[in-house]
Amino acid sequence: MDGPRRRACVAAALAALAAGAAADAATAAQVGRGTPASCTSAAVEGAVARGGTVTFDCGPAPVTIVMRRTAKVRNTSRTVVIDGGGLVTLSGAGRRRILYQNTCDRAQVWTTSHCQDQATPRLVVRDITFAAGDATGEAVDGGGGGAIFARGGRLEIVRARFTGNRCDRTGPDVGGAAVRVLDQHRDRPVRVVGSTFTGGRCANGGAISSIGVSWAITGSTFTGNRAVGRGANPARTGAPGGGSGGAIYLDGDRFTLDLRRSTLTGNTAREGGGAIFFVSNDRTGTARIAASTLRANRSLGFETAGLPGIFFLGARRPALVEGTRLIP
Repeated sequence: MDGPRRRACVAAALAALAAGAAADAATAAQVGRGTPASCTSAAVEGAVARGGTVTFDCGPAPVTIVMRRTAKVRNTSRTVVIDGGGLVTLSGAGRRRILYQNTCDRAQVWTTSHCQDQATPRLVVRDITFAAGDATGEAVDGGGGGAIFARGGRLEIVRARFTGNRCDRTGPDVGGAAVRVLDQHRDRPVRVVGSTFTGGRCANGGAISSIGVSWAITGSTFTGNRAVGRGANPARTGAPGGGSGGAIYLDGDRFTLDLRRSTLTGNTAREGGGAIFFVSNDRTGTARIAASTLRANRSLGFETAGLPGIFFLGARRPALVEGTRLIP
């Protein structure tokens, strides 16, 4: 391509990006009018559907917003940033999933035939708490994700807190009491920074779960999460399946786990991997655990010899570097 044509293409791309950014800025929304009562489920649902940056004005004190319906991201949004300012809790009241993004769900607007690799929406949640979300009984794309279900686009989690979330208690591959992810644009990793996951319960992945998705997790804490299924995957004869990955359940073919400066304590798997279950079916997946501590994570069925709290099948054993400690 010659110089003028290249410059024209670059200019067109920049113009498209600017138009998208302007559109998101125009639809940026504030939930609330200064009081807790003005911060409602309907306001959150509407703001998430419009896209852009969602902020909250619910008064100076911490507030819990009980979600009456799941907030759903529209696939026409380029970016959806949900910023709780450190004061907001979104609660599923133990009855429903809290947040849903799915680029392959026609109900959220079908934008491409390559939905599983769609570049947008880019969903960011930061400085916010997700509590008592429950995806039990959700069937779309296999369910899971009591607090957040994400497929396609990009997901980023920054300084978020997840507590007491749930998904189906049995099933060989359902998972992610807090977060379930299927597909990310160009196989880029889900980024998790400075976040906490506590008290989650699901068949697999008491905190997070994915299939064929990479993760980059930094400065985060996983405590007291449980994989409560029975029968593993594939399920043993006569068992419903599940029970692996007390905190983290990762399955698929080529994917990676990069875990840094994080702590996993007191998580439990009824079957394998009290802290981490990592199975790369074609044995191409790799993991690196740096400057992290895994302590008292119980694998009640099985784990990899020499890796307490971890069941691992991949290209090679996980790289344990920078003083990482695995303590039974």
